[in-house]
Amino acid sequence: MQRARALSWQALHGIREHMQPGISEDQAQTQAMQVFEALGMERLWHPVIIRIGPNTVRTYREPSQPGVRLGENDSYFIDLGLVFSGHEGDVGDTFVVGHAPERQACAQAAREVFHDVARIWRTEGWNGQKLYDYARERAEAMGWRFNHAIKGHRVSDFPHSVHKGGNLGDLDRKPGNGLWILEIQLAHPTEPFGAFYEDLLADPA
Repeated sequence: MQRARALSWQALHGIREHMQPGISEDQAQTQAMQVFEALGMERLWHPVIIRIGPNTVRTYREPSQPGVRLGENDSYFIDLGLVFSGHEGDVGDTFVVGHAPERQACAQAAREVFHDVARIWRTEGWNGQKLYDYARERAEAMGWRFNHAIKGHRVSDFPHSVHKGGNLGDLDRKPGNGLWILEIQLAHPTEPFGAFYEDLLADPA
């Protein structure tokens, strides 16, 4: 799982190198497949999701507004579900191009909420429900809207559906080490942009 995680992060940053103003989501997805091939990805376990600008407030189940291209002062997020050597990686992060301080603050807030929740998972042993309640409270205290529909999930050797244990946000026990993805999605309270961050809940390597 840790190897799949590491390679997935490598893929995500490989895609980031292609994200220049003017690129569309479809073009970015095409570039992503070339990055995956170079890394020896076995298969996708969920579609490549790259959201730009106003589409960053949409969840993975919602289709993107068509025709959106990355602006000069804009933001985007990448959400990858990749399989390496039979094991699933699932990572996501948000980035800013140009000068967009509020978008940068939103992206950083998503990372901060994630790492704060992950720290509490390690130190306090809270269950999934309590972790997501805390994530919502933390995000709203920072001035961001919290997406309640995003609740995390389990990963494993492919396919994780045979091990599926429901959503992390509904879990009534402490999530096991190296088995659960914590997802955080925030949005500006009034403007049409947001941020996303996800990674495996795991002890430091």
